Amino acid sequence: MIVLLPPSESKATRRRGARLDLAKLSFPELTEARQQVAAAVSEVSARDEAPEVLGVSPNLADEIARNTRLFDAPTLPAGQLYTGVLYDALGLSDLEGADKARATRRVVISSSLYGAVRLGDRLAPYRLSMGVNLPPLGALAAHWRSVLDAPLSEAAGKGVVVDCRSSTYAASWNPSGELARRWVHIRVPGATHMAKHTRGLVTRALVTDARDPRTPKALTAQLAETFDVDLHEATSPSKPWILDVSVREATA
Repeated sequence: MIVLLPPSESKATRRRGARLDLAKLSFPELTEARQQVAAAVSEVSARDEAPEVLGVSPNLADEIARNTRLFDAPTLPAGQLYTGVLYDALGLSDLEGADKARATRRVVISSSLYGAVRLGDRLAPYRLSMGVNLPPLGALAAHWRSVLDAPLSEAAGKGVVVDCRSSTYAASWNPSGELARRWVHIRVPGATHMAKHTRGLVTRALVTDARDPRTPKALTAQLAETFDVDLHEATSPSKPWILDVSVREATA
């Protein structure tokens, strides 16, 4: 099983730490593609028109400037770099022992700069969205889609692919073939502000449980022990199953 998470827009920084080494990251097959994105975003971020190309406010000049120092800035493990509502709910800092090891093995974070990473990978802070059309590479989602299938399919193995990504990041890879029949998108009905929080709780539930569901129905049964769930079968071989998940209200 793998649990696919989006990155966070906000990212932590550190004053000291090892420098970025793309060859040491998980999924080494992606090293060349990572080098291409790093070079392109560094070059673009040094231009006056960088905010327009990157689709961010000119007020974020300091964050844009980080893109020009990717190989000089101190790195952080991905589990510490990415912050915000989803990662707060996941609560990585208090996982220990087998739960921590399971999270390191199961969680895969989608990244516009690094393609796909695991929680222990040491990354430099950056500002870049998967929705960007980055010269000279073009659409980043298409750039990553051409190289992500083999490593992520291997990582999933015979288990389910639990997809907590936003649509922007989901565009970078969709499971295909036999694996697509074990692809489950986590949907949170109702209030959108709860979506990230709920997906963080779902991820925590899956990494703190030793069970390894092999089918969408087995995943649903497992999560039904903690959440209110409703599974919808895939509408075509190229679409995911949809699992509606809501935090169960406490009863008096």
